[in-house]
Amino acid sequence: MRDMTNAEDTRSAYDEFEGRLRPFIARRVPAADVDDVVQDVFLRVQRSLPDLKKEQSFAPWLFQVARSAIAESHRQRQRQPALVEDDAALDVEAAPVEATPTALEAELASYLVPLIARLPSPYREALTMIELEGMTQQTAANALGISVSGMKSRVQRGREKLRALLEACCRVAFDARGTVIECVPKQPGTCRCQNS
Repeated sequence: MRDMTNAEDTRSAYDEFEGRLRPFIARRVPAADVDDVVQDVFLRVQRSLPDLKKEQSFAPWLFQVARSAIAESHRQRQRQPALVEDDAALDVEAAPVEATPTALEAELASYLVPLIARLPSPYREALTMIELEGMTQQTAANALGISVSGMKSRVQRGREKLRALLEACCRVAFDARGTVIECVPKQPGTCRCQNS
């Protein structure tokens, strides 16, 4: 009987996280790839779960794994242009594909999780829901019981505070297109976001 309860708990947890992951992934990859990327995320989670540190929160870690799987999906599509052309007719109404993050942008994104955790309460929750969990502002506002304009204000102020935290410890440079070209600690060895 105990095994049945564990199986039911596992299935329930899977369904809950799939319900949160699928919309996040669907906004970032063509419709034909959503199921594959969701499956890839859960395979990566299963393989990497033993490496999850006790101090890490599961949900932000899960969405970090999802972002990595999304980036890999984009890289595979770029390596197989014939498939992209064939799928184009099928994906007429697919969500627009975001540019694949560079290695430096992916590294910088990993620094943001500990910085978001340092934000004051209303901004921390807002950015966690929007940026890390991929919720829409409407969904996040409903979950917190606030107006959409109130959520937009929290997200905007949270982003400003997050940027200030990042700029306090790192020098970030962008090219003309807004791509990160450099991220260097202002004082090597003391960057709090990289050592977290």
